[in-house]
Amino acid sequence: MFASRLAWAADLVQAHFDLILAGLDDQPVSHAMGYALRGGKRLRGFLVLESAALYGLKPGQALAAAAAVEALHAYSLIHDDLPCMDDDDLRRGLPTVHVKWDDATAVLAGDALQSLAFELLCDPGLGGADRRIDLVASLAMAAGGRGMVLGQAQDIAAETAAHALTLAEITTLQANKTGALIRWSAEAGARLAGQDPAPLTRYATALGLAFQIADDILDVTGDAATAGKRVGKDADAGKATFVSLLGLDGARARAQALITEAEAALDTFGSSAETLRQAARFVVARDK
Repeated sequence: MFASRLAWAADLVQAHFDLILAGLDDQPVSHAMGYALRGGKRLRGFLVLESAALYGLKPGQALAAAAAVEALHAYSLIHDDLPCMDDDDLRRGLPTVHVKWDDATAVLAGDALQSLAFELLCDPGLGGADRRIDLVASLAMAAGGRGMVLGQAQDIAAETAAHALTLAEITTLQANKTGALIRWSAEAGARLAGQDPAPLTRYATALGLAFQIADDILDVTGDAATAGKRVGKDADAGKATFVSLLGLDGARARAQALITEAEAALDTFGSSAETLRQAARFVVARDK
């Protein structure tokens, strides 16, 4: 069930992007935006749609929010891959945007996708003005200097720090860099329905950390052809990771414990949250 729902969500989000992109000028930046939006797991968009379904909302009532977080995620990947950041030349098995075009086009495409995310959250189909303002404000906090951008800044600072990060410091960093957008995605359904997002916050907090631990494991055990990106780069850079601090078996055990936490957070929803439970299991079983 999970695999088909994930594919369904990905198709819905891509179709929405295709409509938007068709209205843009024929410019390199537009083509770079479309390039960056293709492929990927679409896990964040899936979480928006599935969390909305928990509250009886139809896909059309959440699709703009699902596309918004995927647009913002795509922007973050473009900028993260730049030479001044992580300097990656491979993403989703293809050349990164700055490699296929150039640095300036990559920066502008990322900027445009970030703007698009907040434009999408203004869609009247998401509900009244109060709902849309809440979505805009909460995504801005999750993406900016109190969330994802803060985490990226902490990650860059760690590369030149006098000491390797502790487990607590890495946990905080990744809760910002990776976890903030995952939390927002899972909370979005409750926000759209005007309900308390606390159970989904607990679910997504554990899920986001497990997701990052799985990434650290893949960086050690994966291969570039399957993962679609460079592997082994953390070890090459001498960065502290969950694997370097906990060991491979310890990291796997921690990720599994977090998935158990995530599943327990959904108890209040009963069987209607089964697809979200399967999503949690997928996070630690994936190979890319």
